[in-house]
Amino acid sequence: MRLAILDLLTIKTARHSAFRSRRQVLLATIAVLFLNSCRSATEPCTDCWTTKASMLTPDVEFGVGVMNGILYAVGAVVQAYDPVANSWTTKASMPTRRGGLGVGVVNGVLYAVGGEDGLYHCPFGGAPGPGPFLGVVEAYDPVANTWTTKASMPTPRARFGVGVTNGVLYAVGGSNCSGVAGDRVEAYDPVTDTWTSKASLPTAGGDLRVGVVDGVLYAIRGEGGNCSSSSTVVESYDPVANAWTTKAPMPTQREAFGIGVVDGVLYAVGGYGCGSSFSVSAVEAYDPVSDTWTTKASMLTPSEGLGVGVVGGVLYAVGGENTLLITIVGTNEAYQP
Repeated sequence: MRLAILDLLTIKTARHSAFRSRRQVLLATIAVLFLNSCRSATEPCTDCWTTKASMLTPDVEFGVGVMNGILYAVGAVVQAYDPVANSWTTKASMPTRRGGLGVGVVNGVLYAVGGEDGLYHCPFGGAPGPGPFLGVVEAYDPVANTWTTKASMPTPRARFGVGVTNGVLYAVGGSNCSGVAGDRVEAYDPVTDTWTSKASLPTAGGDLRVGVVDGVLYAIRGEGGNCSSSSTVVESYDPVANAWTTKAPMPTQREAFGIGVVDGVLYAVGGYGCGSSFSVSAVEAYDPVSDTWTTKASMLTPSEGLGVGVVGGVLYAVGGENTLLITIVGTNEAYQP
């Protein structure tokens, strides 16, 4: 009898141990799944877009500069975006209101260069679009929240590319009433407040974007509306050699797109499609090392004339015009490569 009771206790103990083991395994599995779900919810995705706080004032054909982790949208009004707080604030307006300007940051100061005031069109026979075109240069100090007038750019123009390297700002291409801006390259030295002419752009461009990687400027031509073969041309400029080199063309013909550089890769974002009446959401990445382009995840909102800035390895595409909706937008979308 005692032996039978011991056998029964042994069986119950074994069953209890087995049940406890299974329960521990189940609880451990649930814990792992929970931790993974938390991790996936908090860790950034890759090659994806997320929506952020919209601009206070929707804008189009403005310039963007980044200083001290803050993105500045410089156009009809000046707005600053803090990615950490995910909020916008209004800053002091430019003395000269304009659109189609270029923006560059040198040593903690933002420079708003050129553009057009849009008051009237060019004379008959001139380049299309509003004017007059401007060479005005104004510097913004984010600490004092004030603007200062600087030496004007020799060639007035709009919709040109701006790149900064080694403390020098370069204005590349663009358009104006005389039509001479397309291949002009001029360098501005903030220390001496002077401009210098540089080697001309091999392929003139009236709608250019510039990105800088390792001290080299990459000029990407737009003008997608006419679908010409030159509307995808990419050329690199070496400031030391003062020379240009042709690179692999951008796959998608478009104009009025934005450009940003993340970890040595250039991203062409949005724009106005070749032969199209609508904005596009296409995103393509250019690797200067391999001289190749790769298609990336499209923007959430198609837009042209948008601004692009990079903060902390994240690319922000803000504002612009959505021609499908026929409206200027204040969207703010963040891209994680």
